[in-house]
Amino acid sequence: MFSPIVKSLLVALLAVSATASAAPKIDPAKGASLFTDGDAARGLPACVSCHGAGGNSTITVNPKLAGQHEAYLYKQLVNFTTADRNQPVMTTYAKMLTDEEKHNIAAWLVTQKPNPGAAKNKDTVELGKKIYRGGIAEKSVPACASCHGATGAGIPVQYPRIAGQHQDYTVAELGLFKAGTRKSLEMAPIAKRMSDEEMKAVADYMAGLK
Repeated sequence: MFSPIVKSLLVALLAVSATASAAPKIDPAKGASLFTDGDAARGLPACVSCHGAGGNSTITVNPKLAGQHEAYLYKQLVNFTTADRNQPVMTTYAKMLTDEEKHNIAAWLVTQKPNPGAAKNKDTVELGKKIYRGGIAEKSVPACASCHGATGAGIPVQYPRIAGQHQDYTVAELGLFKAGTRKSLEMAPIAKRMSDEEMKAVADYMAGLK
């Protein structure tokens, strides 16, 4: 007979073993292949066609994904398969990916170097800077930097990297948060308190962060 202590250790070891066996074997190389070539047999197009080489999209309404946090990317691919983030194009393709493939793509993209962006509107850059760094007190809009960091690097899992992101994409996503189309307990109420002009100003400022 095992003692209570030994039994506890055996139970713990079995639990760890079960967790380890359930965890996906992440392979960034397979993620790179899917991103670059897609899977014609399943009708899955290459991610590169919309998100650019190495995840550096040149289409301003499509996000740059290079260097984005691995856990955040994986979470978004999962969210696209739920009511939290229903989007005609991405929902279709995310549902075609296995859980392991989602992990693989995210693991590869985090290793890619993001191309820098730049602020374009000199007339609103100071407003954007003020909102990003200090928020809008009279509207109870917190500083973007409080979650996304002073340089826009974000926090893995919780908050995405937003430095250098396309202005058009950022404005569009803020609009979705405001409309409630994209679900978020944090971003939705913040976006609802911002005007279109404020969204555009802060999006432009963020594009120039490095």
